[in-house]
Amino acid sequence: MKHITGLLVLLLFSFSQTAEDIALKVEAKLRSLQSLQANFEHNYFSSSISTPLKEKGKFYYKKPDLMKWEYKDPEKKIYLLKGGFFFEYIPEDKQIIKYDLSKEGYEPEILFLLSGKKKIADNYSLEFSPFPTEHPKAFQLKLTPHREVDYSFILLEINEKSWLIQKAIFFDWAGNKQEFHFERIRANKPLARDLFELKAPPGVEIIKNR
Repeated sequence: MKHITGLLVLLLFSFSQTAEDIALKVEAKLRSLQSLQANFEHNYFSSSISTPLKEKGKFYYKKPDLMKWEYKDPEKKIYLLKGGFFFEYIPEDKQIIKYDLSKEGYEPEILFLLSGKKKIADNYSLEFSPFPTEHPKAFQLKLTPHREVDYSFILLEINEKSWLIQKAIFFDWAGNKQEFHFERIRANKPLARDLFELKAPPGVEIIKNR
């Protein structure tokens, strides 16, 4: 009974707000944070392969421009956003690939969404769009980009109490899908700056602006 009552309250609350209202609150929350960390699961569903790729790791963000994705299972790898550059490090390949984010056409969308640096309502058409979830009280939005990009639309699931993104699903034009699930989300916990250093062993090749 309590679950049904809570769901009804959330539905009434949702109807009193537009999708744009929800997006603005998410942006305000993200911009107010000094740091963010969480466990994540990244699942990739290919239209040509029956078995999805499932990966797990830890996510860290420190204002203004430090973000780290530390994949731990099944393969170790690190993606690091720092000082206007994006670094990809896969220890098994013995390579660090350095991307310049100022170059036209290179915008890893998930990075900008989670940092709050991209205004959602200015860049997407917004609507409520329910999808299957283990969190029935969450707000769920569909984001359709205003300009042509690599993906057709994004589904966001937003925690109804914290206003933080707990799930982001990207659908591309080829029928592929990527899902990011976030758990144990902690905001404004101290993060040491050296957490965002790439500590690669000697002999690792650095490839620039690939």
